[in-house]
Amino acid sequence: MPRQDTSGRAYDLVLYGATGFTGALTAAYLASHVPEGCRWALAGRSTAKLERLRDRLAQSDPSCAELPLLRADSGDPGSLRELAAGTRVLVTTVGPYLVHGEPLVAACAAAGTDYVDLCGEAEFIDRMYVRHEATARASGARLVHASGFDSVPYDLGVRYTVGLLPEGVPIRVDGFVRTNAGFSGGTLNSALTAASRPVAMARAARERQRVEPRPVGRTVRAPFGPPVRSGETRTWGVPLPTLDPQIVARSAAALDRYGPDFRYRHYAGVRRLPIAVGGALGAGAVCALAQVPSARRWLSGRLEPGDGPSPERRARSWFKVRFVASGGGTRLITEVSGGDPGYDETAKMLAESALSLAFDDLPETAGQVTTAVAMGDALTARLQEAGIRFGVVQE
Repeated sequence: MPRQDTSGRAYDLVLYGATGFTGALTAAYLASHVPEGCRWALAGRSTAKLERLRDRLAQSDPSCAELPLLRADSGDPGSLRELAAGTRVLVTTVGPYLVHGEPLVAACAAAGTDYVDLCGEAEFIDRMYVRHEATARASGARLVHASGFDSVPYDLGVRYTVGLLPEGVPIRVDGFVRTNAGFSGGTLNSALTAASRPVAMARAARERQRVEPRPVGRTVRAPFGPPVRSGETRTWGVPLPTLDPQIVARSAAALDRYGPDFRYRHYAGVRRLPIAVGGALGAGAVCALAQVPSARRWLSGRLEPGDGPSPERRARSWFKVRFVASGGGTRLITEVSGGDPGYDETAKMLAESALSLAFDDLPETAGQVTTAVAMGDALTARLQEAGIRFGVVQE
């Protein structure tokens, strides 16, 4: 199956799920950052909501008044196939992805359309690899999951850090993330859906392992270990059972620059031990409650999809990820940092990922790929220009 030519399509970029909380933030970011001549459109299942969003965007930028609106619904695969066939890049915020995501991935893989989401659901990403990687690789589509706070700061942060270490040597990196941010109803819904399916998640991971090639002559690990005390960051490191270390490991497996023996460990950095212990116990309790349908419904009802932190709350939010790294006798600490991670910065990361796929000169890749593999330095440069900081803290 030859790589499909998408140059003659109607749109360079389509944002699907534009009227949700994160979708609207992403639309606003795109409205002020798409390059001149970019052909883009908003898509969703409610034309009335899309029109109201377009009106809000036009108040800041009158050129948005004529922005095309496309109706599509995750329950109507035909509408998604039409959506994918009409654009070069399709970016989606419609979750939980386990519930709503696969038809759009399938449509993009078949159409040779680059796909970008902000999914943090490991089971979904593993299942999409097993079911659609071969089709996407044949068509030339790049399927880029986890293009928000899950997992751009870690994926690109480790890539940036590895680039400062000697080549051809074993490399060790520990990441410590700190933030004061809140979250939205959509994020809570996705997290509870994922937490309620540990057996299915493990099964999907095994199915992927059976078919995914391993790096030849190299070792890549992302172990889940015990809590640690980090003198370099002056924090307790609480292991995080998130998607992020898996994404980092996949980048390391794909890129020889990560060395012959690479290991990454991922932690929440907490200043005080009692808070670390309390946070671990609280996360465990939520995961346990997510197994009970009535409790899961009660938890998800605390925030409705579309609800999220206020602009004032987001303005006070921040994140910092410090990477303690060593290799070839060199030891250094780097940091990736920015503002509100879950929404303002996630919208920025998602939008810039899509713009990078649409307009940057990138390596030839296809299939399910990470941000570090697909966009790498180009996306890092975009995010730095947009205000997300990458730098060395200590050598």
